[in-house]
Amino acid sequence: MNGMETIAVIFGGRSAEHDVSVITALASIIKPLELTKKYKVEAVYIAKDGTWFWDDRLKDIKLFTSGAIQDFIHKTAPASVQFDGGMTLIKASGIAGRKQHRKINVVFPAMHGTYGEDGALMGLLDMAGVAYVGCDVAASAIAMDKTLAKQVALANNVPVSKFLTFTKAELEREPGTALKDIAAVLKFPLFVKPAHLGSSIGISRATTKTELRNALEVAAHYDNKIIVEEAVGNLIEVTLPIIGNDRPQPALLEQPMTHAEDFFDFETKYMQGGKKGKGSSAKGAQGYSQIPAKLPKELYARAEQVGLDVYRALGCSGIARVDMLIDSKTSEVFFNEVNPLPGGLYAHNWAKAGVSSVELVSRLVGYAKERHTARQALNTSFSTNYLQQF
Repeated sequence: MNGMETIAVIFGGRSAEHDVSVITALASIIKPLELTKKYKVEAVYIAKDGTWFWDDRLKDIKLFTSGAIQDFIHKTAPASVQFDGGMTLIKASGIAGRKQHRKINVVFPAMHGTYGEDGALMGLLDMAGVAYVGCDVAASAIAMDKTLAKQVALANNVPVSKFLTFTKAELEREPGTALKDIAAVLKFPLFVKPAHLGSSIGISRATTKTELRNALEVAAHYDNKIIVEEAVGNLIEVTLPIIGNDRPQPALLEQPMTHAEDFFDFETKYMQGGKKGKGSSAKGAQGYSQIPAKLPKELYARAEQVGLDVYRALGCSGIARVDMLIDSKTSEVFFNEVNPLPGGLYAHNWAKAGVSSVELVSRLVGYAKERHTARQALNTSFSTNYLQQF
């Protein structure tokens, strides 16, 4: 392979956002990585049942859009992973019982949601001692728990809108108490969200007690932890993609063009724009964005600063996207949530900020190796004569 580095892009997975992950991996990661001509890219697909597959055919979007992936899964032998002081992909090759091996230098996780973006995969890669792109275990786990992320932000003096959090068990045991607590502390309108899901799944807006009761029930159907937030008045929503390790660099502050009352649910976010609606060339949520957000200079700078403060407070590295809520009357900026793997890497925004998708993935691989080297330098072995006692 003339000294080319091998990068495994891992996508799919057992999450509600499986399909979104496929698009991110194929369009925004594998293509640009191959265009760099610097890497040998291996596609590793985790099926919805958790089986791993490794095959070049998985790089073709048609395999997924046509539904042929089901047939592929039935006919293809799963791949296995060998952790050998690193990570090696193994699969049966067509030749009599021979196996194909491929040592991986860097992993580029492209998994959204549970078991991928929440730190689970990162833990495995850390144990294996493999360099990987994006946030580490702790930052991923905090970012994927909306409650925890807000608590960490608060501890670092980053403003968040008023919220309460409940477990599913509490809501089932004493729904009345939860409603009383909410009434005592928060004012309508409220947003009720599952704490761990991305892509707006299970989120409702409640303006009455009845709506609130229903909203809690819906959220509890999706998650064992629920967050109830006070809506921000005179709302402007903005989002800021950031890359880097200890010197994070922001892209442009982006403003999705929507109103609070028609906040995105999964359908609008991913389906509408995909149908190439009224002259919109950008797909999905990205079709409704203003980049950079049209805000007074001082407010723009403050929102950018809140984004960077959150990135540092949560200990993000590689890439993340910070969502914020602005009250346009009071000019307050509130942290809302962090997405440790922005869909499509928010390449459309980086492109406007002057970073091409090829440069973006190259830099992300660079940050992965830089962090890996720094971690390797930490002394983890401590010699003792403990075992000699036995």
